[in-house]
Amino acid sequence: MAKKKIAVIGIGKIAIDQHLPVIDKSKDFEVAATVSTRMVAHRDLPVFKTPAELYAKMPEIELVAICTPPGVRHGFVREAIDAGKHILMEKPPTPTISELDDLVAYAKKKKRILFQTWHSRYNEAVDATKKILKKDGVKSVRIDWRESVRKWHPGQDWVWEPGGFGVCDPGINALSIFTKILPFPVFVEAAKLKFPANRQTPVDVELTFKSAEKHQPTLSAGFNWLEESGEIWTVAITTLRGDELLLEKGGTVLKVNGAVVIENPSEEYERIYEHFAKLLKKGKSDVTDEPLRLLADAFLLGSRENVEDFHW
Repeated sequence: MAKKKIAVIGIGKIAIDQHLPVIDKSKDFEVAATVSTRMVAHRDLPVFKTPAELYAKMPEIELVAICTPPGVRHGFVREAIDAGKHILMEKPPTPTISELDDLVAYAKKKKRILFQTWHSRYNEAVDATKKILKKDGVKSVRIDWRESVRKWHPGQDWVWEPGGFGVCDPGINALSIFTKILPFPVFVEAAKLKFPANRQTPVDVELTFKSAEKHQPTLSAGFNWLEESGEIWTVAITTLRGDELLLEKGGTVLKVNGAVVIENPSEEYERIYEHFAKLLKKGKSDVTDEPLRLLADAFLLGSRENVEDFHW
């Protein structure tokens, strides 16, 4: 069966590191063109400065992957829907919940498929943890999500602007795992957000959560963007049975009571494109907003502390 042609809109680090190479080896898709304000092409394929130019010159392209910063995503997705495209969106989806709600409703109205990717969810270890917690319950969860902004967003000032999310850009990956594995809903109880004095988004966030569970599990998360020793992407869990679970390396490794039970390479983006292919066959959208809602609540409830300036 012929591969489906897809255009990638927004050619930054995540598109270059993940989307383009993953599509190149996909059995379901092939890159047809790119859209880049800097005119970054992929191999010898067509490149356009704006989506409108793409839609005018290559109207036969039915699929787009939108990998722009979230601040412009709402307008780009609506434009794609109006052009008759089915859409895969990078995370975070939009700066606001109301914009995401509008996109879901608009895609449904126009009968377009919309897929909001939460790539960290697409791991065998995450699925296994969800099954364990459904059976054995949750006593406590501690998330530690620490990495270097200089490594993962080098020179990208948009992450420090309003709507850029700051350290919550990677932190939302942790929350996408958190909201998938828990067998009950959770709510933000308190948040402490540290902002560099010269920036508009946080560099460090500490969250505590609550639930309606009678036994009141202890739930917390910490995000930091100045970790230079290497990535720390862990979710430590104690079940009501007393077992200690540890999700490591962003959800690719699961340890139970210290023993490794699942360890896989990171193939999250391969999995999201496989899922997108299934959605297209079924004619169904897939948009989950729980991680974004938790972050929005954190910003509403959070106390702010100014810390030292950040410079690249």
